[in-house]
Amino acid sequence: MNSDQFEGKWKQIKGDFKKKYGKITDDEYTEAEGNFEKLAGKVQERYGKSKEELKDEIDNW
Repeated sequence: MNSDQFEGKWKQIKGDFKKKYGKITDDEYTEAEGNFEKLAGKVQERYGKSKEELKDEIDNW
């Protein structure tokens, strides 16, 4: 597991926490932010690339 994959796993954990916190506080924005962060973390973990590398690839599509 490289550092980008580890960072992706950490983002998933933070995303889960934000999502649950958003539900508890009834804050839809925080909940949505948590969902997005978790998704970004899954992509980063799977492909082991930095956020910037993934953004460049998506832009080039």
